[in-house]
Amino acid sequence: MTKAPSSSARRPRDSTRREPQGSRLYRWRWQGNAASGRRLRGRVVAATRADVEKVLHAQGIVVLRIHRGGRSGATKGRIRSRDVMLFSRQLATLLKAGIPIIQAFEVVAESLNKPAMRALVQDLMSEIASGASLSEALGRYPRQFDSLYVSMIAAGEQSGALDAMLDRLALHQEKREALKSRVRKAMWYPASVLGVGFAVTAILLIKVVPQFEGLFAGFGAELPPLTQLTLSLSGVVQRYWLHALGGVVVATWLGRLWLRRSPRARRLAQRLALKLPVLGKVLDQSAVARFTRTLATAFAAGVPMIEALDTAKGSAGNALYAEAIGNVREHVAGGQQLHFAMRSAERFPALAVQMVGIGEESGMLDAMLHRVADYYEAEVDRRVDTLTTLMEPMIIVVLGVLVGGLVVSMYLPIFQLGGIM
Repeated sequence: MTKAPSSSARRPRDSTRREPQGSRLYRWRWQGNAASGRRLRGRVVAATRADVEKVLHAQGIVVLRIHRGGRSGATKGRIRSRDVMLFSRQLATLLKAGIPIIQAFEVVAESLNKPAMRALVQDLMSEIASGASLSEALGRYPRQFDSLYVSMIAAGEQSGALDAMLDRLALHQEKREALKSRVRKAMWYPASVLGVGFAVTAILLIKVVPQFEGLFAGFGAELPPLTQLTLSLSGVVQRYWLHALGGVVVATWLGRLWLRRSPRARRLAQRLALKLPVLGKVLDQSAVARFTRTLATAFAAGVPMIEALDTAKGSAGNALYAEAIGNVREHVAGGQQLHFAMRSAERFPALAVQMVGIGEESGMLDAMLHRVADYYEAEVDRRVDTLTTLMEPMIIVVLGVLVGGLVVSMYLPIFQLGGIM
């Protein structure tokens, strides 16, 4: 059982301290005695021996031995939103079970597999053990914990319901990740299957078709046009496949770099994506679901509407919707009701605008926003299933034409020769 540090052990926070991702971190193995005299041992990811001693001393552990291991992989890892979601769920579960926050952080750190996330949790635990509140510690990592996350944690600390607020945050993040997973499925499933089909076709043209070419040379008869076309295509692919592969890789890399650095290009790409059949509607409705879910969660936690709209703007995942939400914020800041501002933006569906208006009139805006999010998430599910159902026969046809056409073109001369004989 660990104990919290006394007030005399608290120190002022160091505002110049950097995130663990930018520090040189090591794995430290330690042995020590708890206040009860029980022998303990464990591992800590930290930058220096002093940091390890500080963390252990804050937990009432008398350090006996500390050994430094190799470099931590924290600088190589990347903390993703799914990692933060798992952290939130684990911490919420432990706090609801009545476990003290320092001990809860210890348990979470031990259960994490990603070194970068483990290092972050260790650093947060050190901050809290040194006297900082959880919201203050989280606020120092804006790349991992956005303003909504920090605001809700601060509200939970002030109201004494930190475990309930963490549970609400974890639920919000789980729904957001589930929505992102559905959208990825809609985009990557057909692309990956077609990619495999083209790769198989290229292998057949490079490795299999040349074997038939030598066989056909001894026929002494004119080959069918389809077979001649396949042999010509095989020769082109054999000569230029490496150049083509390199061109695709370079073009993909340049395209991603262009989209990342050019807001105008990103806006154009997202505008075109919203106009795609079926998939465009999936992206459209997923943006509405993210916006309403984030706004509902923030508003229910007591975050002011203007700040909640700022947070929702960052979570939209689409430049066009982010611009529309910015316009909504300006109108709301000017005194206009939310549903009027949404209608003026000319981006949100009429159903969403009407339901928000009903929520404002009835005083149940957060509940109505949650219902809007639930509705559009269900619509995204339905459309993804529809897209998958429609794409499967189309993919089968494309693969059949590619692979089956090659096979037929190679066996046509053999069939003709058998008919002559």
